Amino acid sequence: MNDDTLLSARGLNLRFGAVTALDQVDCDLWPGEVLAIVGESGSGKTTLLNVLSGRMAPQSGVVWYRDPNGHLVDVHAMPAPALRALHRSDWGFVHQNPRDNLRMGVTAGGNVGERLMAQGSRHYGNIRAEAIAWLEQVEIDADRVDHLPRTFSGGMLQRLQIARTLVTHPRLVFMDEPTGGLDVSVQARLLDLIRSLVRRLGIAVVLVTHDLAVARLLAHRVMVMQRGVVVESGLTDQVLDDPQHPYTQLLVSSVLSA
Repeated sequence: MNDDTLLSARGLNLRFGAVTALDQVDCDLWPGEVLAIVGESGSGKTTLLNVLSGRMAPQSGVVWYRDPNGHLVDVHAMPAPALRALHRSDWGFVHQNPRDNLRMGVTAGGNVGERLMAQGSRHYGNIRAEAIAWLEQVEIDADRVDHLPRTFSGGMLQRLQIARTLVTHPRLVFMDEPTGGLDVSVQARLLDLIRSLVRRLGIAVVLVTHDLAVARLLAHRVMVMQRGVVVESGLTDQVLDDPQHPYTQLLVSSVLSA
């Protein structure tokens, strides 16, 4: 593992019965970098995201994470409480369906504040002020702080999830189709917001998307997966403008002909 690498995986393998989900997958992520994992449904990209984030264990292979003190940590050897603590602090996870990450019976401010409280914050006034500040950063009016998420639109729910995730200033965020299921105009606004926040905060991101336009807009590098295998990887513009593998060529041509 390179001295500067934030996250590194080597030799990841995982099968579900006769189906190969991951086949000798290697990848690296550097601080502040956005890495997009692309491919069709069933390519293994979401499985890889779950393995990298410790939410699913591989049958073989290792995932290393460099903690803030510079120590290498074997993600899948971590005790469950330590991994949960990592996800509440140094890491974040943005789900395609924000309801998977939000408490729908808790106010918008409460959803954001809960993550701060999980890190030890106890001063109500400071927590509320920080929650309001983050709602404004994700373009939600401060006067919605006491509203329940069920009164929000789909785009607002996703922005609320992003505020909840980023309030603790994680170094690494995993994103699973963050714009999936949203109208095109809402997607564009959300992508601009994500790109702005990621650049300003210097967050490293592992992004799963089937949308090459999303990868082009957000990612520095792209990994293309097909049936559990990484068939091509490289700088985003290089891969998408001059694809070398037939499968990548097919993905790119299908977008151009759409």
